[in-house]
Amino acid sequence: MGCSGRRTLSFLLMWVPVYLHTASSQEAHPPGPRKPFFERLWRLEEQFQRFREVTLTHLQGIASNYNVSYNIDARFRSLAQENQAMALALNPSQAAVQGDLGHLKTWVRKTQQRGRKVDAKLLALDLALREGNQRHAQERKEQKAQGDAVSGLALDVRAMQDTLAILMQLMHSQGARLAALKGQLRAARPDTTAPSPTPAMALTPAPTPAPTPPQWLILSPLQLQRDRQVLPALPGHRKPPQDITGRLQMTWGPAGVASQEAPREAIADLGDPQQAWPPEPGEICNVGPVLVFPDASTENVVFLRPGFLVGLRALSVCSWVRTASGRLGTLLSYATEENDNKLVLHGRDSLVPGSVHFVIGDPAFQELPLQPLLDGRWHHLCVIWTSTQGRHWLYVDRRLVATSSRFREGYEIPPGGSLVLGQEQDTMGGGFDSAEAFVGSVAGLAIWGRALAPSEVSSLATGKAVPRGALLTLANAESAGGFVQRVTGTCLELHP
Repeated sequence: MGCSGRRTLSFLLMWVPVYLHTASSQEAHPPGPRKPFFERLWRLEEQFQRFREVTLTHLQGIASNYNVSYNIDARFRSLAQENQAMALALNPSQAAVQGDLGHLKTWVRKTQQRGRKVDAKLLALDLALREGNQRHAQERKEQKAQGDAVSGLALDVRAMQDTLAILMQLMHSQGARLAALKGQLRAARPDTTAPSPTPAMALTPAPTPAPTPPQWLILSPLQLQRDRQVLPALPGHRKPPQDITGRLQMTWGPAGVASQEAPREAIADLGDPQQAWPPEPGEICNVGPVLVFPDASTENVVFLRPGFLVGLRALSVCSWVRTASGRLGTLLSYATEENDNKLVLHGRDSLVPGSVHFVIGDPAFQELPLQPLLDGRWHHLCVIWTSTQGRHWLYVDRRLVATSSRFREGYEIPPGGSLVLGQEQDTMGGGFDSAEAFVGSVAGLAIWGRALAPSEVSSLATGKAVPRGALLTLANAESAGGFVQRVTGTCLELHP
């Protein structure tokens, strides 16, 4: 459009002098008879006038279009500059938004994982509740059967009491008849001394007053059973069942004797309730270095490397532990890319104080009662598991505290994960939470790929010997930062 406008303008500039010269020539010469040449020139002038008007109109349109085009270009440049400024201003905001989105994704992932954990715990609680309901139903059935048996026994006792009352009446009547016979004999031989007893008289008991039976005889079921065995069944009375003897396996004396002696025997079997627990550990030495976790910071983390190199179908984790707070945090956590809870001794401030979840392959877990560890003293802890029948054992200070079976039966802990002390992993090697951190001291920690025997646990707890074949110990510990302290001393009681 700019080139065509310049060409038109040059053409007009060429014709304008011609037009001015023609106009001046007409003014200089007086009008005369028009000749054909001038007529043609006049017509040409008229055409030029019309052409000039059209050209001016066209030039005005070109000028207006040129101004519009120039304004559009300027506006485009202005918009481009504004767009660039806006892009520069939006870059930090976009980076901040992307960071917030990353944090939000991490939080959503943690929330989903915790939601799965909560669902698994709810399922486990539901299963435990169902098993408890089944046990309660079975106990109610057994109690009902026992109640029926006691009711039958009461009916048997009542029948025996009725039989004994009838027997006492018979004894009184026989005594009266014997007394009458004696009187008749004395009347028949008034002047004869009392005859010597004959064999027939020797076999006849002397008529003595029937003694009133003591209260304990009426209330003693075994005595009634013996009486029932020597007495014939009387007509009109129900014959007691023959299984009463099977119900009464202990020797009953007078009323109240069995109820007093049996509890004392039961208490003796349970052990002395005043015995102190746990026992004093004594001087335990040669336990190696001590790791001190001073606070619940997520930076206080220790890795055991190289972790598990092969899959484990049995496991023993033993350590000396002393807590510095009123709760137990996470002692140990093993995570893989597939599952962040392959093996966890998980504690959290929202759990019952002293309660730790022993997790193998989330969501399965067992709750370990470790309340004795909250007294701020050193305690020896051993957690043992084997996939054979899913057995697990918990030892505290050499004593077996808890055991169960069918826990992860046939399961294998996979290799190639991240093993961490003092923190619970929500992702492999990270995702720590201060609410799950351990605060306290750990000494003599070791992990075996087999189930330790009770004698080996006792040797560990008394500081005598360390069982062979440990996969990992605190010699494999690598601190990743934070304020975890590694302290070396001689005896356990001297450590912080």
